[in-house]
Amino acid sequence: MLVSTSGGHFSTMRGLEPFWLQHDRVWVTDLKKDTEVLNGKEKVYWLPYQGPRQIIPFLFNIPTALRIVSQEQPSLILSTGASIAVNFAIAAKISGIKFVFIESISRSKELSLSGKLVYALSNEFYVQWPNLCDKYSKAIFKGHV
Repeated sequence: MLVSTSGGHFSTMRGLEPFWLQHDRVWVTDLKKDTEVLNGKEKVYWLPYQGPRQIIPFLFNIPTALRIVSQEQPSLILSTGASIAVNFAIAAKISGIKFVFIESISRSKELSLSGKLVYALSNEFYVQWPNLCDKYSKAIFKGHV
């Protein structure tokens, strides 16, 4: 299961295409101009956009995330952020599914809010700057996406 919001987070997920093309997959994202490319080509769950620090959409999307995860039963949830990652990290933890998070390349000195929230829930947590591994013991650096 590939989870990302539109914009740069979606662009990062598309940069991982050599990985995800090898697997059966389902997407979870919000419908915007850039994510429309998935329409008719990939299986997609369209969720309303959930901005950072928006508590009400976050609370409404938790049951939806749990329902999607229960219905799809993925072996892995991979997220590049942003805020929607938190919903699916929670759903993954409750469901016993492996959750992998890839932090944004724009976060060179500190984790994003989403990164901070999913850090403890992640089975694997990737960063795109090696210095973040010094600050966060769980962080893994394998290069840039």
